[in-house]
Amino acid sequence: MVMPISLLLGIDLGTSAVKALLTGLDGRVAGAGSAEYPILHPRPGYAEQDPDAWWRAVVDAVRQALAASETGGVRGHVAAIGLSGQMHGTVLLGEDGRPLTPAVIWPDQRSAQQVQEITDLIGPERLIEITGSPAATGFQAATLRWMQQHRPDVWARIRHVLLPKDYIRWRLTGELASDPSDGSGALLLDVRARDWSAELLDALAIPRAWLPPVQASASVAGGLLSEAATELGLPASTPVVTGAADTACSALGAGAIHPGRLLLTISTGGQLILPVETVQVDPRGRIHTFCAALEPAPGLAAWYQMGAVLSAGMALRWLRDNVLGLAGEDAYARMTGWAGSAPPGANGLLFLPYLAGERTPHMDPAARGLFLGLTLQHGQGELVRSVLEGVTFACFDAFQVLAELGPPPDQVILAGGGAKSPLWRQIVADVFGRPVRPLQVSEQSALGACALAGLGAGSINLEDVVDDWVAYGEAVESDAAWHAFYGERFALYQEAYSCNRGLFGRL
Repeated sequence: MVMPISLLLGIDLGTSAVKALLTGLDGRVAGAGSAEYPILHPRPGYAEQDPDAWWRAVVDAVRQALAASETGGVRGHVAAIGLSGQMHGTVLLGEDGRPLTPAVIWPDQRSAQQVQEITDLIGPERLIEITGSPAATGFQAATLRWMQQHRPDVWARIRHVLLPKDYIRWRLTGELASDPSDGSGALLLDVRARDWSAELLDALAIPRAWLPPVQASASVAGGLLSEAATELGLPASTPVVTGAADTACSALGAGAIHPGRLLLTISTGGQLILPVETVQVDPRGRIHTFCAALEPAPGLAAWYQMGAVLSAGMALRWLRDNVLGLAGEDAYARMTGWAGSAPPGANGLLFLPYLAGERTPHMDPAARGLFLGLTLQHGQGELVRSVLEGVTFACFDAFQVLAELGPPPDQVILAGGGAKSPLWRQIVADVFGRPVRPLQVSEQSALGACALAGLGAGSINLEDVVDDWVAYGEAVESDAAWHAFYGERFALYQEAYSCNRGLFGRL
């Protein structure tokens, strides 16, 4: 007779899709599932999603993961559920607990004027001192101020304001909560106190009662409601932990919980995460300093510095859907195959991936994408390769700031969809001039959510995660000659932005 084992379920609510991951207490994957949903663009510059679509995708992905575990011969019971989610988004609930509008998510650019108002009202230095970050479009604070000014009918009916993953947990448990890592991405949290800032809430006229309590990421927030349990195919009352922001879960799932390890994630956006033990901010506001998924403790990084690139995998998806019109599960493999036939430098074609503006290091919502150097000789291979290289240049541009503020790391841990591509791994190694260690589990945010579930349920300890859960693929070495070549191309990349910056806004 096969005895059932304890499983941990991690749910990662991404920008393009939700991923559900089942692991054993040893971190080994027992089953996985995913389900996509679109980004809605009702007006230029808007980026919204339907919270009900999120929930339907969660149900679909979890049921896929459960079925995959059974098919793989793993019989077990879910001991706890952990959550990870896209940062900065805004879900507004009314008196009946239903969303009042579609969720406004992080690529949204409608709040550029409000970003400036918030910066002027608080003062740029004071804002960074409190929150660890400059204001940016798509952040919850800016979206709320936009709603206050442009949708007073909605503003009058708000009863609760939630971040995306906190909405999913509310659907799971009926409990309202948030955590320091996700809260710090709202630009309403004091990153040192790890709680909402009364100073900012008062200045922006946001009622404290609208925001949920902030509690530790690994704390148990509640049990699975009967209705949600039936939809998911899980027992009622299964413990659900508070969870964390996707970048914080990503760092945990990659074992990047000690200072000095650089984690580069190439997914919908690009994130560079450098763990730190104390709050260290960039007074020029080029990077973000956010709370990590772990609470402060000796030797652990309870905060991290982050450079954010808005269009990474999203740029490749845009090329797939809007330009090349490719369909099928092998679409990306076909694209990278074409790119592999083009030489480094894409035969003189350069791409700026600012399709949704840019954050690090420019903090420029008006920045726009650009193909520079197009000729009649360029084809699909050059287009794809230039996008891969352009996204990597954007990540390296962000890395320059982190390297300026502290000792640069000697290697890059690569995660996300970009880590699956041998070609992209080599481009990253050659551009950064450092060895690249790809994570074997590319969905490390979901893995981090599983770890939080285990920590919250008391089923595992932190040493288990760092020592046993994290596995790397073979390191990719940088080629010195191609690194020098890409250094020259990167200088052109930077010049292309500076030369065209004044034109973007006029367009």
